[in-house]
Amino acid sequence: MSERPHMSSTSWRRSQPITSGFGAGWVLVIFGVLAFLLPPGGTAQQPPDPVPPVGVAPAAVEAENDQELQTIFRSEISFVRVDAIVTDEDGNALVDLTADDFEIFEDDIPQKIESFKLVKHTGVFDPDLPPPGTIRNEFDLEREAAREDSRIFVFFLDEYHVRDYNAMRMMQPLVDFVETQLAPTDLVGIMYPLTPLFDVTLTRNHEQIVHALRQFKGRKYEYDVLNGYEAAYAHYPTTDVEKIRNDVSLSALKALAMKLGGLREGRKSIIVLSEGYTDYVPPQLRDESAGGGGRRGAMRYNPLAGNSRMEESTRLFQDMGMRANLVYTADIANRNNTSFYMVDPRGLAVWEYDMSQVPIDHETDQSMLRILQDTLYVLADESDGRAIVNRNDIGPGLAQIVADQSSYYLLGYTSSEAPTDGEFHEIKVEVNRPDVRIRARKGYYALTEDNATRLMAPPKPEPPSAVSRALAKLAEPTRSRLVRTWVGASRGDNGKTRLTFVWEPIASGQSRRDESASQVMLMAMSDNAAYFRGEVPSRPGGTLPLAEFEADPGELELNVAIEDEYGDVLDRAVDELVVPDFTGTDVALSTPTVLRAQNTMEMRRIAADPDALPTAGRYFRRTDQLLLRGEAYAPGASPVDVTARLLNREGASMMPLPVELSAGGAYELSVQLSPFPRGDYLVEVSAASGDGVATTLVAFRIQG
Repeated sequence: MSERPHMSSTSWRRSQPITSGFGAGWVLVIFGVLAFLLPPGGTAQQPPDPVPPVGVAPAAVEAENDQELQTIFRSEISFVRVDAIVTDEDGNALVDLTADDFEIFEDDIPQKIESFKLVKHTGVFDPDLPPPGTIRNEFDLEREAAREDSRIFVFFLDEYHVRDYNAMRMMQPLVDFVETQLAPTDLVGIMYPLTPLFDVTLTRNHEQIVHALRQFKGRKYEYDVLNGYEAAYAHYPTTDVEKIRNDVSLSALKALAMKLGGLREGRKSIIVLSEGYTDYVPPQLRDESAGGGGRRGAMRYNPLAGNSRMEESTRLFQDMGMRANLVYTADIANRNNTSFYMVDPRGLAVWEYDMSQVPIDHETDQSMLRILQDTLYVLADESDGRAIVNRNDIGPGLAQIVADQSSYYLLGYTSSEAPTDGEFHEIKVEVNRPDVRIRARKGYYALTEDNATRLMAPPKPEPPSAVSRALAKLAEPTRSRLVRTWVGASRGDNGKTRLTFVWEPIASGQSRRDESASQVMLMAMSDNAAYFRGEVPSRPGGTLPLAEFEADPGELELNVAIEDEYGDVLDRAVDELVVPDFTGTDVALSTPTVLRAQNTMEMRRIAADPDALPTAGRYFRRTDQLLLRGEAYAPGASPVDVTARLLNREGASMMPLPVELSAGGAYELSVQLSPFPRGDYLVEVSAASGDGVATTLVAFRIQG
């Protein structure tokens, strides 16, 4: 069975980069999930297949190998790493300990230390390592983060849980920390609650970090809408908005910890600027619409409204739920060897609610202050970090963050019990020396039996290579792109191949570029001839522009210049492709054209128009309907049978698709997207004549 390549599948190389950014973000997401399920560095490696001994049945050897691999894998998922900071009574790090000086207990059961390492940072690049490089992409980030001479710090500026005036008073101490305490080797990053994970990176350009810190503004108890995400819930009740903000911030912390855990196994520090977390909102502040426009809370002007047994019970239950969420967040940090250093920007706080808010009784105010400060201690203590709370001078506390990463021991053991109960298991680290202080993670939550079974299951088979190549074409162009393009091929006259070039502008909301494309200058040529040169203008009424021309089979180069309405070139691209040959004796398929209809009436109009122009995009909504058209070619006058089916992203068949075949081998088929959830799909079209079969794939994504 042969596969006819899509003409639109060729990769772009550009004089001004407008290539797709797809791939790195998804790789990070997948890596983060694995980092969550597995302890950092706990990936199993499959040993080479041994040679079967003489006289032993291959099946017996295979069963023995399977049992050995299962044992190895189970030991890997039961492997636990613990970093221990050991100091004397004066706080000075002890760096002369050996593995024999340590003892580790899990649930009071002694464990055998299998890995031991002293990690010590001097703030100077190691001359034995390659020179440090610039971080321009995720590959550079992973390379630099893996360096043993670099520490990792990330500021999490929680704008939802910091008042603006507290943010302002904290900026200079944080700037001083970056400028005086961090070394040139240190990798530093900044994240906000709504920062996409793939936008979080690390840098050694500390001036850039200082600039970002100075721009930080707190928004606690402020509900002005700054983006589309916030607009969706702006008029929810205040209690709901605060819960959403808590979920956003804690989810971001979890994701950040997983990303850092995927970079390396050594200790990482997240410096969290926050005044604490609670789902409880006093009755005086419970407005029907946080963004305004609704009725105020009925108890708004009753200062004693929160001083009742019912409100005390509400606070208690809300606090219990929040603590469970915080412990879960810290557990994810522990799994990824990341510590939270919680910085309370209020300094020596004496109240929670200030004069800018309606009066709230002293008892409720002090209760909330204690609850909020306790949440900072929970995140810090459970992740082996520190809480810098009730301090007007946070400088010494910040200096201790650097000291914690400058010298520590990294220990590893395989749990003798190998628990899969999903429960918390306490870890104790002891040193056989007197008068020392030890800080280490307090324990971990074991995998559940279901998770362990899932991890030990054999890997799923890879999708067929043709499916993978088709799905790779779904890479969305970077937001610097101005247009989408598509190139299709069909049989032409006199042994040539007819090519169709289509372009469409990218909506301004999907592109960071302010310019708008008005026309495209296209030049198609090979080493032997030039086939097309001219403008492909934008047409009024939303009709897609196109250019059609014939070319000889073989290599072809398409030079594309994207111009504005004044003829100025905004961007350029070069597409190198291979023009298929439809004159042979094999069964062949033209490149399918995809037409999109947003409703039934539009679908009828498109179906009745044989010259309807295809769309260059492959991202659709569930309300869309697709019509695919193409041609099947068989040698001579042989009849050809065309079939189609819908595939999932693994290449498995989901359902057959009816095909209408016309005289001459032309066919069309429709796909209703409404029954299917969001995700990636493929339409497989096959043509058969005699013993010959040709297949082509069209990938698309349902995104809304």
